[in-house]
Amino acid sequence: MPEPLPETAAVCIGEAMIMLAGGPGPLADVEVFRRSVGGAECNVAGGLAALGVPTAWISRLGDDGFGQHVLRDLEKRGVDVGGVEVDAVRPTALYVKESEDGRSRMHYYRTGSAAAAMDPEFLDRPAVSDRLKQARLVHTTGITAAISESSAQMLERLATEPRSFLLSVDLNWRPVLWRDKDPAPLWRLLKAADIVLIGADEAEVFAGTANPDELYERLGARTLVLKDDAHTAMVLEPDGRTEVPALSVDVVETVGAGDAFAAGFLTGTLQGLPMVQRLRLGHLTAAAVLTAPEDHAPPPAPEVRERLLNCTDEEWAATKIGPA
Repeated sequence: MPEPLPETAAVCIGEAMIMLAGGPGPLADVEVFRRSVGGAECNVAGGLAALGVPTAWISRLGDDGFGQHVLRDLEKRGVDVGGVEVDAVRPTALYVKESEDGRSRMHYYRTGSAAAAMDPEFLDRPAVSDRLKQARLVHTTGITAAISESSAQMLERLATEPRSFLLSVDLNWRPVLWRDKDPAPLWRLLKAADIVLIGADEAEVFAGTANPDELYERLGARTLVLKDDAHTAMVLEPDGRTEVPALSVDVVETVGAGDAFAAGFLTGTLQGLPMVQRLRLGHLTAAAVLTAPEDHAPPPAPEVRERLLNCTDEEWAATKIGPA
């Protein structure tokens, strides 16, 4: 049976953005855009809440219509947003998805955003510190370490001061955000984390290797989750490793799948599930997003999750997920 969860079991810290998705074709020709909410940490927060984990998302938003929409969207999805600070001057960030020839390209407009003004003192706000004190797990990503020097300093403080929660960090390596910047703060954050999630492809670029043993030694996290998106996910811990193959999926859109995997894996961690089931839950939630056009999607129904978390390896390998 899953372990009982406290009032605020998980806290996610990072930037939310408004996503504007155009129809097929170059941006110059698109006349109508569809609005939704994106951003790695708020995607994970929504995914955790959808799986029944009491979750708070902590950040800063502009005092604008986009910021109001983010708050309404996350509240509707069951996420606590009481720790969000509204900025009267800086705007809510946004990005535009361009779809052409079956491929998606992202255009980001986040420089000078409200979230980029997060700093070490932000953690002292009562609405923030109270939620951190309650949390069993705090999740962030390398994106938050990259959006500004002050936000990187905030995460360094979060990682190095005494804490009662597990710290989870998804690398989410974005070379453009680190252009002309020293990635040393990100390395320190990863080495201080209890759980590190990293994709094999980004590991090659960021660390120069996707070899599991080399990465585990270099990163120093107690639990390393290494994802090869199309094939498998592996966990390395001091007492060994566990590997679970990915499901066969009819992919509609890949954006957000990594965040969904993190939400599933972290839910299983908070519930004290066996490692194989944690990885399976990550694959299941990622598959739900891979078969949807948005950055997030509802997880499979509880009865489907229960059946697949407990099925045989042969039944798991024979499972195929398609669009709802």
